[in-house]
Amino acid sequence: MPLLPFLTPRAVAIVGASSEPAKRGHRAMQSLLAAGFEGSIYPVNPRATEILGLRAYPDVQAIPGAVDLALICTAAATVPEIIEQCGRKNIAGAVVLALGFSEGGPAGRELEQRAVDAARSAGVRLIGPNTSGIFNTHCGLNLVGFSDLRKGGIGIISQSGNVALALATEGHLNGHVGFSTYIGVGNEADLRFHDYLAHMGSDPHTQAVAVYVEGFKDAVPFLDTAADVTRRKPVVLYKGGRTETGRNAVRSHTGSLAGNYAIARSCLREAGVVVVERSDALLPVTEALSLLPPLRSRRVAVLADGGGHATIAADALTQAGLKLCALDAATRQRLADALSPLASTANPVDIANSGDRGPGVIAECAEILLADPQVDGLLVVGMFGGFAIRFSETLAEAEASAGTRFAGLLAKHGKPIIMHSIFARLQPEALRRVRRGGIPLHDSIEMAALTLGMLADYSDWIRRPPAMPPLAATPAPVGARAIVHKAQADGRTALTEAEALDLLEAHGIAVPKRLVVTGPGNPARIVEQFAGAPLALKILSSDILHKSDVGGVMLDVRGPAEIERGLAALVARVRQRAPEAVIHGVLVTPMAPAGAEVIIGMTRDPQYGPVLMFGLGGIHVEATRDVAFRRLPVTRGDALALMSEIRGQARLDGVRGRPGVDRGQLATLIARISELCLAHPAIAELDLNPVIAGPDACAIADARILVRR
Repeated sequence: MPLLPFLTPRAVAIVGASSEPAKRGHRAMQSLLAAGFEGSIYPVNPRATEILGLRAYPDVQAIPGAVDLALICTAAATVPEIIEQCGRKNIAGAVVLALGFSEGGPAGRELEQRAVDAARSAGVRLIGPNTSGIFNTHCGLNLVGFSDLRKGGIGIISQSGNVALALATEGHLNGHVGFSTYIGVGNEADLRFHDYLAHMGSDPHTQAVAVYVEGFKDAVPFLDTAADVTRRKPVVLYKGGRTETGRNAVRSHTGSLAGNYAIARSCLREAGVVVVERSDALLPVTEALSLLPPLRSRRVAVLADGGGHATIAADALTQAGLKLCALDAATRQRLADALSPLASTANPVDIANSGDRGPGVIAECAEILLADPQVDGLLVVGMFGGFAIRFSETLAEAEASAGTRFAGLLAKHGKPIIMHSIFARLQPEALRRVRRGGIPLHDSIEMAALTLGMLADYSDWIRRPPAMPPLAATPAPVGARAIVHKAQADGRTALTEAEALDLLEAHGIAVPKRLVVTGPGNPARIVEQFAGAPLALKILSSDILHKSDVGGVMLDVRGPAEIERGLAALVARVRQRAPEAVIHGVLVTPMAPAGAEVIIGMTRDPQYGPVLMFGLGGIHVEATRDVAFRRLPVTRGDALALMSEIRGQARLDGVRGRPGVDRGQLATLIARISELCLAHPAIAELDLNPVIAGPDACAIADARILVRR
């Protein structure tokens, strides 16, 4: 994957350099000088001859040497011309700080396009506009003005300068977290998220990437890039614009499209991205994933020096999807030998008053637990590091020695360790030694547990075999294409349910027996055709998408008399409630069997393309929102994984004596729906809701398909 060499420049031009301390062109030069930038710095200002002791030049073409990167600090209107000058100077990249581009409305969009056109014509790659800047600590490049940056392995890609500043400040206060490269993407006018991610994926100085995004302009290339990068290094992402309020803020902030968060989260996770739901978890999770080895399983142990913290840790780990494993008998005996009789040697382990002998017993117990083959990860909670503070300064040396012992456990056992301490913010020597040993340290049990859970998610991902390249879409059968083409030829955007069922059947998907009645019908013949089974009557109209909303459904209809009355009453009721709707008839089907109601759907997301949805269905699907998404194509194996992502696993497994669903048949149906949607690009949306899933079969009880004109 290609590096962007101008992000490690040998020479930088500051266009709009200034002697006025309040201006960005001055602060950028100060930051470069303070950071010890290893290359040449060329101030560009036609009204100055020297700035901060460096010779100034009237324009970039007057610079005598080669330049790799330009920082453009001037107003938006000047940018296209300056980019042309950069091209004539063979400058490879330009960072454009100015606001007033696509985020500002039509005039700004036109100006941004002029800048992009100029860049493409001149062979210059653009970062921004509307960016806070960039830094690269490993060459002393600081074009954003953050102070106290520590060199390290965490890269940042952010659509917000303040979010990046918060991460840098948090790292400074932490005292241990270091950063490699930061890129403020701004409006993504030219270079985009996936370009920067590809760069960091190949950058030897970057071990993990933290991403803040509001909306992608090219989401699919980002997912494809992420699926490659995450095989080698973790990518942790927090997405803004998750609510309607947030999405409105995004539109006024970067001019990007925030999209549906549930779809974004599912697609990102499928590409191996670790998605955090809290902004304050972005750096701790990225740090932990950059430091720790993978979890071999979700089996973990808790080591505590108090019952309250042990209980809180057990709850938090369970909520994070981890399992407190049973300890081997030999492990419990070794713990008992090391601890007082008041201690608990079950998991979570509570050493009780054993720490009174000295804090070294905690490191000893940690080693005992890590040696247990049932334990694949360890969370230490309580007051380690503060025994000398809490009890006696005479314990400081022993506690520091225990910290050194802790630091060696990570390499010795190759199992992740995370520590919580109520004294973490005070940074006593014992905890500094723990942290120098590569063990993440937290003052919050919940955050410690969350990071361990995210490590488990990422570990699961890297163990999965890489996805095979998708096969070419199977051509749609001729009869199936005719169904879609007829609706389009009629100027309709929806198939009737009868047409939708015909389309499914044309693709070899089992659908219920059905009959379309366009007049009074022959009730006795209908009863005979369905062998006396109870029937469902549903109005057929391409103008009515939700039949229940207009009283267009009758259930459990039996016998000729009920059928006759039902057909007449159903049509009359719908005509009264939806007088402008064109009614094509009434669809008659047998009542669906009992089972779990699920929904299978497909929509074409403007950012992520065609995505398939699965979840608990029925009339309350909008209220429960227990659904998960996957980008097409969805294989049978993908479908099985998709089913495991919803919260309502008990409904699929069977509750209160009811049998569970046949997940294999359901997965096959989902995969067939994926094939159908790929075969018909004209399908805009598909909803099968509900699908009645039982122990032996799946029955499609309702089908809705929307098409593009």
